[in-house]
Amino acid sequence: MEAESEPYVRLGTLRQLHQVVAGLNTARSLAETLQAVADGAVAGLGFELSVVNLVGPDGDLVVAAVAGSSAAEALMGGRVGSRASWERRLSMGEAWGTLRFIPYEVGWVLDGDDVPSWVTEGPEPTTPDGWHPGDRLLAPMYSGSDLLGVVSVDRPRNGKRPSAWVREALHMYSNQAAVAISNARLRSNMQRALIRLEREQQALRASEESFRQAFEYAPSGMAIAEMSGGHQGKLLRANDALCRLLGRPASILRRYSFADLVHPEDKNLFDRTSAEGGRAELRLSRRDGTYLWVHLRNSVVADAADGPRFLLTHVEDIEERKRHELQLAHRASHDALTGLPNSAELRSRLGRRLCDRGQDEQTTQEDPALAVLDGTGDEFAYRYAGQDNNGFDHHVHAVAPDEVGGVAGDGEDRGTKGLAVLFCDLDGFKLINDRYGHHAGDAVLVEVARRLTGGVRDGDTVARLGGDEFVVLADGLGRQDAADLAERLRAELLPPIRVDGRAVRVGASFGIGWAACGMTADEVLHSADQRMYMDKRSRSRNHKRAG
Repeated sequence: MEAESEPYVRLGTLRQLHQVVAGLNTARSLAETLQAVADGAVAGLGFELSVVNLVGPDGDLVVAAVAGSSAAEALMGGRVGSRASWERRLSMGEAWGTLRFIPYEVGWVLDGDDVPSWVTEGPEPTTPDGWHPGDRLLAPMYSGSDLLGVVSVDRPRNGKRPSAWVREALHMYSNQAAVAISNARLRSNMQRALIRLEREQQALRASEESFRQAFEYAPSGMAIAEMSGGHQGKLLRANDALCRLLGRPASILRRYSFADLVHPEDKNLFDRTSAEGGRAELRLSRRDGTYLWVHLRNSVVADAADGPRFLLTHVEDIEERKRHELQLAHRASHDALTGLPNSAELRSRLGRRLCDRGQDEQTTQEDPALAVLDGTGDEFAYRYAGQDNNGFDHHVHAVAPDEVGGVAGDGEDRGTKGLAVLFCDLDGFKLINDRYGHHAGDAVLVEVARRLTGGVRDGDTVARLGGDEFVVLADGLGRQDAADLAERLRAELLPPIRVDGRAVRVGASFGIGWAACGMTADEVLHSADQRMYMDKRSRSRNHKRAG
């Protein structure tokens, strides 16, 4: 049961962590950002206590934010630990990537140094992976190669030392925290400059040199674009960091607007951000034709007399973070052995096609003025021209073919199509596992997944529920179409599979269910599962008669 629920836990943790990271960039000041970093480690990563230690101008580290304990905050807030003591901590213990874990067996030597500390009370662990009250876990934050600060966390809520999943999440979180703190400092400097600009009509001209320094030598990409006239959105200036990021010299960038560089799928998001000022995560085109994920933040710089003058855009490279997010999301939603969508992802895709209104309710509640025939001639096949009563925008109700007229007398479908759910269970797989071992069984499952995927159309879903159970989602099929598909897939699995030099065979039993609005994803899968067992028993009886 724990293995089955792990993808849900990881996906839930990933979503929560994504929300926490997004919140880091919404803080309006450096102090709010630092507190958001501390709060996020507690709320998103499952630790009971989090302390943000920030490197000060003199190199020592000050406790800038505490989360999880008001008593710890009162004792430690504002206290300073020397750089030498922190360097000692970051050089001892176990290296978990960029993280540093100091177990209590060696951490006792640090009890007398000047780093502000708080020991969480609790019992000593009874298992090797338990968390000891004296254990320490440190996540250093860097800006380039310079130490920006350290996030120290204490006592996971589950009482165990962090798993590889949590370590990776903490590593990613500390990287994003460093970016957020750096951005907060940069925003603070920029906001102070803009306030000075707004106080005087000639502020822009008078402060040109200081602004140029901040603009040209900013560590992340920055640009200035027009907001009025016939060249609205055209880039007027781009700093060196942006030129390096996009692989284009400033003279070439001045021929473009950001709208020319945005990925086509991100155009609408960019238009909303540019029109109002704001922030967005989107893709920008590089000179070599590839696209780079960036965090883009716009500020509208206005003149009291003339209205908006130009758009100041800050561009931060988030390609690595996006790649990690996609990898984590894929691992949470796909089967590790076959690479197919897993049970959670299957239910998610199926659930997105279903609303909670069944066919009877649809035909009595739909507004004829909003509904049009879908071209099949069936009076119940409604497509909404706007939103339906459940708030689905242009939702096409899923209806099983046999619920809209059934099968015509000549055995052919009457033209209605539906979302077929084919539940597949392998025959003879257990014998292979028992006789040749799990290694052979895994190889068979991988090959079965390949053959099933090759036997369906682009856009159809082949998922692995677990064990030797697979499910195929195929939309736009009639009853006979679905039966033909099941037979084709059964035939795909008939040829022998070679494993370690030997040929093994598996068969397959298929149950065909239909997704219909008014049903839940579990109800649809249960229906197909029951039909699969009927198919398995029927084929077993026929086999005995033939024998």
